[in-house]
Amino acid sequence: MSFYSHRLGKRLIFPVVLSAACMVSAAIAQDYRGQAAPDSRGAAFVAQAPAQASQQKPQYEVAERSTPVADRARQILAQRDPNEHPLMPCLRWAYDGIDDLERIQDYQARMVKRERINGELGEYECMFVKIRHRPFSVYMYFLGPDGKKGQEVIYREDANDGKMLAHGVGFQKMFGTVPLDPTGQIAMKDNRYPITEIGLVTLVRRLIEVGEQDIKYGECEVKFYPGAKIEDRVCTCIQVVHPTPRRNFRFHVARIYVDDELNVPIRYESYDWPAEEGGKPQLLEEYTYLNLKLNNGFTDADFDVHNPNYQFNAK
Repeated sequence: MSFYSHRLGKRLIFPVVLSAACMVSAAIAQDYRGQAAPDSRGAAFVAQAPAQASQQKPQYEVAERSTPVADRARQILAQRDPNEHPLMPCLRWAYDGIDDLERIQDYQARMVKRERINGELGEYECMFVKIRHRPFSVYMYFLGPDGKKGQEVIYREDANDGKMLAHGVGFQKMFGTVPLDPTGQIAMKDNRYPITEIGLVTLVRRLIEVGEQDIKYGECEVKFYPGAKIEDRVCTCIQVVHPTPRRNFRFHVARIYVDDELNVPIRYESYDWPAEEGGKPQLLEEYTYLNLKLNNGFTDADFDVHNPNYQFNAK
């Protein structure tokens, strides 16, 4: 995103029923499917026309290539040398894709996340997000759970003295829009990572970082599952398993779902070793990006609390 604690335990044979695993994000999103997310015009537009907003189909834009994305990704993942570390095809894919990902100007998505913090697994959170790469900017509107629905957050790396601006809902709304340190106690409540680290680019960078550490060691099993689906998006699932707990490993099982058309990871999930012998792996974190729409042409107005389509009530 701290990918994680580790425990000593017996070698676990982790059977994968991939079809069930691929349906996880669809089941998660089901709770929020009836809630219309703000489109590029903001939360106010949804309040005015929720039915129209909820029926909008996601659009996808892919940079022109001499080789189709899915074919190129498969070629990279298929280039396996029996004498190299099993993670090397994954690292080659990440090295190949990070530059393309960084060239994307911006994107919007419905983001569903769940995280374990201080040993406690939190509830699912669903947010509509706008993310711009340069300057790095984030707009976030909470769709759920009920206690957070309607909260908004804005962060721009080049504005507001490095602070994120946020407003609560219900009783908390009386405090209005407040500036918060992104890494401070209030902002980090219920979060493993600060808002400054949100997004697909950071995810791929961390996958590279972890992969470069893991190739120094053995005890790593990697499998590829083409044809996996996250909602209606066809993906290639990359599963990495460290069967035996070691200090140098940050997770027991991790799965990355790479969208075949866009060649970007739209879901990541990782698990810790079981807390007790014979138990189930414990979810550490999962992040899913649904209805991903690239290159929307966002401007500074999309990351401004004075945007009339937002509900910051900023002076």
